[in-house]
Amino acid sequence: MYEPRDYRSLFKGAELVYFDVCVDETDLRIGADKNLYSEAHDCVRKCRKKLKAYIRSNPEFLTSLEPLEPGTDAPAVAARMCRAARKASVGPMAAVAGAIAEEVGFELLRYSSEVIVENGGDIFIKTGMPRKVGIYAGKSPLSGRIALEITPDMTPMGVCTSSGTVGHSLSFGNADAAVALSRDAALADAAATAAGNIVKSAADIEKALHFALNIEGVTGAVIIIGDRMGASGNVRFAKL
Repeated sequence: MYEPRDYRSLFKGAELVYFDVCVDETDLRIGADKNLYSEAHDCVRKCRKKLKAYIRSNPEFLTSLEPLEPGTDAPAVAARMCRAARKASVGPMAAVAGAIAEEVGFELLRYSSEVIVENGGDIFIKTGMPRKVGIYAGKSPLSGRIALEITPDMTPMGVCTSSGTVGHSLSFGNADAAVALSRDAALADAAATAAGNIVKSAADIEKALHFALNIEGVTGAVIIIGDRMGASGNVRFAKL
């Protein structure tokens, strides 16, 4: 059985150097051509500082479960979260992990040709070779047995997961894993949350997939609940 952080054993790839970056609640596992800890840490710190300052003047940004328009003082990362949340019909914080992963990912691409940033199950990836991303779905018998194949032509992209049974993130559904793929990692995060909210039972899998794929910019989705799974869009599976 997997412990809470064991999903990171499913997050790996050849020919990259892996390192962790933690700043307060942000806990990243990063793969790159070389160790870029200092650059990544500085980026996370600056990103969090901007978001915290914006939240102080716009506290509803932190608590709203509905989309919000970005204020005139919104930093770029907050504005991206608002845009993603509006497309998925959720609150802006539903996109925060994907947005930070993407912010760090694009910063590190200045120094590395390939970058993978994992932030609590939400991933930004730019790869030059096919890679596998395993799906962790808690106590589901499918957990750790399924992987998505991500090819260079699909990247940079976000592969984000929401769960109603794993972790502390807010979900109103019961999905063991709701995965969304998008070129926009913030949107993938928001879409995964929105799709996961729909899944109360296996009967909702098709409805959730339909919802996710009708969000502009979402290219694929996977839903797992118990021993049932559904997938739609540009989703490629591979053996772990």
